[in-house]
Parts: sequence; structure tokens; C-alpha cells
Amino acid sequence: MKLLVTGGAGFIGSALVRHVIAHTEDSIVNVDKLTYAGNLESLVQVASSHRYHFEKVDICNAVEIHRVFLQHKPDAVMHLAAESHVDRSIDAPGDFMATNIMGTYVLLEEARRYFSQLPVQQQNGFRFHHISTDEVYGDLGKEGLFTETNSYQPSSPYSASKASSDHLVRAWQRTFGLPTLVTNCSNNYGPYHFPEKLIPLMILNALSGRPLPVYGDGLQIRDWLYVEDHARALYKVVTEGEVGETYNIGGHNERRNIEVVHTICDILEKLVPQKPKGIHHYRDLITFVTDRPGHDVRYAIDAAKIQRELSWVPEESFETGIQKTVEWYLNNKQWWQRVQDGSYRGECLGRG
Repeated sequence: MKLLVTGGAGFIGSALVRHVIAHTEDSIVNVDKLTYAGNLESLVQVASSHRYHFEKVDICNAVEIHRVFLQHKPDAVMHLAAESHVDRSIDAPGDFMATNIMGTYVLLEEARRYFSQLPVQQQNGFRFHHISTDEVYGDLGKEGLFTETNSYQPSSPYSASKASSDHLVRAWQRTFGLPTLVTNCSNNYGPYHFPEKLIPLMILNALSGRPLPVYGDGLQIRDWLYVEDHARALYKVVTEGEVGETYNIGGHNERRNIEVVHTICDILEKLVPQKPKGIHHYRDLITFVTDRPGHDVRYAIDAAKIQRELSWVPEESFETGIQKTVEWYLNNKQWWQRVQDGSYRGECLGRG
């Protein structure tokens, strides 16, 4: 197959691209605008492959998206391009409305036009796979798990924009017959993660002796999914999933935010005992800050459907995945130092 992957230079997108090139015979057309979180250095290991092609294109640019479809003739679309950080959505919601809603609309319309002109045999194999988040479901509460039938109750501009795009994708399937799939995942972590997110932010701040900012009381609960497990799941869905279906993808690893930070500190105590001057314990750097507006308390995914129907289960526990993640950041200083030299300085966002 030839897969058109939007947002393939981002965190999850680059993991997907690396997985496809390394473990399949399929080819990739990576469409990415290269905003602050898009990083081609995350794709160095696949850049020379004859099965990989990069297009620097904004998904909101209908003319360029039309050209990409016409030129590359994909067998499936995997749509990951999105503004994705809740804090940034609080500070600048317009960017999220433009990319996550209008960008998805542009892609759907071009995919519909393209699909309508395919021979019947190719139509039967074509898929539009939209990758979304569990945040569209809102605050779960203390008990239960998100299933594919949960109602949508988004809390932030980010999750509202993703909920909107999910609805668009399903509407294009029901109204126009575009063969779509939707996946909603829990919190991803792992190598190549942009350091505004919790886990890489804590690792890098600790290494430099900077405060470890934890929102509120740190008791918010998230289900953590190792990004390479997610990449395997996404490929399973686009190749084996049933048209019109939604699949929740979770790591079966619920942890309180403060537990995650404690775990990172404890791993660093063993791996990097030589701390910055004046620091006795990494945990001493933990600083509780004003909570984010509209901060959901708990997310947790029921991933029984994808396990039952597509035989996918995560390979990494949180303990093995977080160990690998910390070690990756310790062994890949050049990657994250170059990121820090660019647009991101390790600040806490969205609290103003």
C-alpha cells in the first residue's frame, strides 16, 4: 500500500512512519506543515528509504492537498496532523479551530473527490483513518472506562476541536459513503516526544535542575500508552479495521500525574546520580502550580474492542515503557537540545 500520513513529522506520526518503513513493505507520503512540534530529525532513520516521501504542505491548503492526492495516488489516508497541546489551545484556540476542524474538512473533501474517481476495486480497499484522542469524552470520574459508545463531553478548546473533527469524519462516511475509521487513544509517551508534554518536560527539567511544575495537586489520572505500541495499533486498524467503526486504544496503565513524576525522579536517581549543583534529590524540584482551567480529573480507556476484533494488546507496561523513555532522552541529547534551541524553552503554558 501507499499510505498518505498527515502530521508524520510529529510525535505519534513519526512513530507510525518509522514503524511502517521498518516492519512492512508499504510506502509513506508524509504531509506535514512543520510547525513547532514537527521535526524531521525524528525521521532521519527512514529519510533515505525509497518508500518514504516528504511533502511540506499545510492540510488547510486545498490546492496543495489536491496536488498531493493527484501526484501520489494513495491507497489510504492516516490523518494525524493536528494542534495537540491543551495548554496552547487555552492561549490560542483559533489555531486549533483552523487546523483540527477546517484542515480535517479540506482532507475529507479531497479524499471524497479522489475516492469517487477510483476504480471499484481500488475503492474497496481505500480507507480514511482519523486519529483522535480520549479527551473528546471529557472527565470520566472516579469509576469506569471510556468505551467507543461514550457520549462526547470535551472540556478544552483542543478536545472540542478534535470532537468536531471526529463528527465530520463520521458524517462524511454516513452521508457520502467515504470509507472512514476513527481511533481514540489515551496519553502517549516515548521517544521523540516534544518537551512541552508532561513526561519529557519532567525529564529534561530534572536534568537541568529546573522546577518540575505539577498542575494542582497532581492527582489527575491518565492512562499511559507507549507510542510504539500505538503505532502498531494504528497500522492494525487501517489494514484490518472495519469501515465505519471506532476503536479505542489504551495502554492499561492508569497513573496519577504525581506518580508519573515520582517515577521519573526515582529512575533518574539511579541513572544520573550526579545532580545539578545544590540539588539533593530530584523530587525536591517538584513545584505545584495553579491548575489548568477546565482540567479533567481522570481519563481511562477500555481497549477491549481492538483486542477482541484486531488482536492488538500493548507490549509495554508503564514500568518498562517509562524506563525506555528516560533512557532514550539520556542517550539522545542532541535531538532534544536542538529542539530546545528552537521554539520551546520548557515553560508552563496556558495558565494565564
